[in-house]
Amino acid sequence: MNFRYDVLVIGGGHAGCEAAVAAANMGAKTCLVTMDMNKIGQMSCNPAVGGIAKGQIVREIDALGGEMARVTDATAIQFRMLNRSKGPAVWSPRAQCDREKFIWQWRTVLDNTPNLDIWQDQANELIVENKTAAGVKTVWGVELRARCVVITAGTFLNGLMHIGRNKLPGGRIAEPAVTDFTESITQHGIKTARMKTGTPVRIDKRSVHFEDLEIQEGEADFHQFSFMGKHRVLKQLPCWTCYTNKDVHETLMKGLPDSPLYNGQIQSIGPRYCPSIETKLVTFPDKMQHPLFLEPEGETTNEMYLNGFSSSMPMDVQLEALRKIPALRDVKIYRP
Repeated sequence: MNFRYDVLVIGGGHAGCEAAVAAANMGAKTCLVTMDMNKIGQMSCNPAVGGIAKGQIVREIDALGGEMARVTDATAIQFRMLNRSKGPAVWSPRAQCDREKFIWQWRTVLDNTPNLDIWQDQANELIVENKTAAGVKTVWGVELRARCVVITAGTFLNGLMHIGRNKLPGGRIAEPAVTDFTESITQHGIKTARMKTGTPVRIDKRSVHFEDLEIQEGEADFHQFSFMGKHRVLKQLPCWTCYTNKDVHETLMKGLPDSPLYNGQIQSIGPRYCPSIETKLVTFPDKMQHPLFLEPEGETTNEMYLNGFSSSMPMDVQLEALRKIPALRDVKIYRP
């Protein structure tokens, strides 16, 4: 078994997939190392691509020959162009995708890219020789050597998950964190820091009172992400909108002492444009309501997520607050 490559990519998320395909398409013998081949390109939070700022980045990836735009168009279940009330320079494409189909579309791309191997394993140690990265050792004792090592490990390196005062190591819900790999890098003088991200509740749509929601249809015009790929091929589904209210806010504020964002349990910075629902209440105390978007996870599943309701609150507080929203008064959730 020859484990020598030109380029080694660690992590099979969005960045890792693009890095691996780009290297292989340039003629480099490439290997993508991922912990789970069935989770390649997994959309951890909400299964959507684009939006303000991020939509332009996906278009730039497309212009440079990347795959994300085409994978998105092939798996989109709703497309919208945001900011249409302003000039075209700031129009922002956003697509809701089928989470599972997105994964398998990426697998199809990777499986059909020449010069690209996939190795399912967990990187454990960065091999450094003469102050240069020379490969990695895995938890199974495999050494993979390369002239270039690209690390796109996402949230997994020493990852820690919080729900209320409970915390567990993990890179994603129900998936283990990667230990030791960070330390094998920092011993060479590279600094690390921790960022936080959040994810919203997953809801069983059979428990939702859709008559109390406002429908939000997608757009069926010529717009799409890629200028080269096929137009949207999947069934286009609606999203739904509603708002928080005074009772929701009171319930959430009551649970604030148990929020790891505010009790000192989490001490790190987060993304600018995706604040948790508790952060919105603290930052904008004069706002009596905040918009929420109920969006499907795929073509055929009952699973939906509530965009705008990312939270670190305890489970019982989240559920009590959700049931103060008229459309969600009988809500059942898959997970907080």
